[in-house]
Amino acid sequence: MNSGAFRRWGWLVLAVLPLAAPAASLVLQDFAAALHCTPDVARGNTLFSRCTACHRADGSGSPDGVIPVIAAQHFRVVVRELVDYRHHKRWDPRMEHVSDDQQLRSVQDIADLAAYISALPPTRAPLSGDGEYLVHGAQLYARACASCHGQNAQGFNRGGFPRLAGQHLEYLLRQMHDAMEERRPTFSPEHTRLLEHFDRADLM
Repeated sequence: MNSGAFRRWGWLVLAVLPLAAPAASLVLQDFAAALHCTPDVARGNTLFSRCTACHRADGSGSPDGVIPVIAAQHFRVVVRELVDYRHHKRWDPRMEHVSDDQQLRSVQDIADLAAYISALPPTRAPLSGDGEYLVHGAQLYARACASCHGQNAQGFNRGGFPRLAGQHLEYLLRQMHDAMEERRPTFSPEHTRLLEHFDRADLM
């Protein structure tokens, strides 16, 4: 940026920079506050009624993978996703609307909804693919992914590692590509760098 351009626009850059820290702070505050709530699963069931149009009553999402499986996803993971959408750290107009403070009016609502989702029985996406990369994928997963997501892709609530088992193939592929193309800003740099070393056979 040359000196003339900085005089015209530099004030705006300098004015916006301090806003990043408060925004990040609000995410952490809401996340921590929701984790400290005592969830009301029955109330979460009521709140979930507005989610069923996309995620279905059993939390199985859509067969084409546009809508993910969320049934039995870990409580901490669901809370973090809702908070991220609420504060525009993840981008999807439907989820941003559902998670805003007009729909989920408090962190208690977030905790209640997350508790209900995590208590849903696990579902399994329909099998897809011809199995060409199955053995290679299993070996790669064991080497690169199992230490965080678990030997059986069950994830871990304590660490906030999501359950991957039973998820739609198309959804998993899209999330990996989104991470590599910086459309998932909350992915850790380490996670993104790991995915960048994968080729097509690895991702499949």
